[in-house]
Amino acid sequence: MIEERFDAIVVGAGMAGNAAALSMAKRGMKVLQLERGEYSGSKNVQGAVLDADILEQLTPDFRENAPLERRLVEQRFWIMESRSHIGLRYRFNDCNHQRPNRYIVIRPEFDKWFSCKVKEAGATLLCQTTVTELAQNRRGRVIGVRTDRQDGIIHSDVVVLAEGVNGLLGTCAGLRERPTPDQVALEVEEMHLLPRETIENRFNLKRDEGVVIEAAGTISRGMTGMGFIYANKECISLGIGCLVSDLQRTGETPYGLLDRFKRHPSVVPLIDGSELKEYSAHLIPKSGYNTIPQLYGDGWVVIGDAAELDSTSYRGRLNVAMISGKIAPEAIFRVKSRGGRCTSNSLSLYKKMLNESYEDLKKKDMPALMHTQPDNFLLTYPQLVSKAIQNFARIAGRPVAGEKDAASKSSGDVWSWTGLFGDGFRFPRAWR
Repeated sequence: MIEERFDAIVVGAGMAGNAAALSMAKRGMKVLQLERGEYSGSKNVQGAVLDADILEQLTPDFRENAPLERRLVEQRFWIMESRSHIGLRYRFNDCNHQRPNRYIVIRPEFDKWFSCKVKEAGATLLCQTTVTELAQNRRGRVIGVRTDRQDGIIHSDVVVLAEGVNGLLGTCAGLRERPTPDQVALEVEEMHLLPRETIENRFNLKRDEGVVIEAAGTISRGMTGMGFIYANKECISLGIGCLVSDLQRTGETPYGLLDRFKRHPSVVPLIDGSELKEYSAHLIPKSGYNTIPQLYGDGWVVIGDAAELDSTSYRGRLNVAMISGKIAPEAIFRVKSRGGRCTSNSLSLYKKMLNESYEDLKKKDMPALMHTQPDNFLLTYPQLVSKAIQNFARIAGRPVAGEKDAASKSSGDVWSWTGLFGDGFRFPRAWR
């Protein structure tokens, strides 16, 4: 039995949990971190994009030994139709120096390294340990946890929940509701092995340069979702995510969507001849600001995916998790340094600091807009744009006037001017 009392217990050793444990341990707090996996990152096989400025605040020397795949120098956006795509490229000039600010990482390797930093800072980590229950006193205040390792309670002043979007601890304790199918997306991803030189040739990269492709359009078959491709050192990560409610409604399967994405003529040349190494599936929050659950209470806070903190892009989720994992400990430390108790009232500082620090939280209506009208943005408009470009670029015997008439006719088949102007008005409003 663990009889000592901790300043904080962190449940989970993903990005948010590691950021929180590291932040508190560096402040001299007595921290216990509990992870049900064999090691930190054992349940995460996906690739991800990392913003360096956030990690640099937690561990300034990370570039010296962190397992970074490539520095991100280019972002590509694809609007996809059934057999074509329209692409947009943006080159990050601020990444072409000795201290790049964006990197591509592979989660198992990076999470394991991040966990080592947590232990070096003085936190205690117990892996293969499942927290079975939040311990509460008669007044409902969280006073610690119970695990599958022992009878009795491990006591702490505050419990930080970083258990993922489908974590049950907070739900079972009656502290928050379980997310509904329209608030989470199911993301499936594969990792394909290829020689480093082949990857660099296919993506037009040099040395440690990296690129990320985000794709939307008919690949999600009218559902709210996006595809993505990461060029790593010696492998390519690609996947697609869609709202669970849309998958239920349409009967589409995640692996079916991923298979169609892989077989798209624009994707095939990138992964041709590769060897499939990994396949994974996981839930991610996609609900938006207005459905964020209660983030704090008497003796507890919730961070990362468990807090359903959303990002306007799939690649931004890792950084959202780290931001919340950094801000929650700051709020807890302020409360404790003033001699206060971690009550619901004092921990409300966490939500206030989060709102002030993270601009993406203020883009309140973007998920709602995309969830309610996915057919327009992810099916109709990509088809419309593709047909217009085809008619413009086609080299045939048709006269110019005929091309114009064909484009107008195909446009009229799929949308109305009223609908277009309406969506054009709602989109910037949702982004604010």
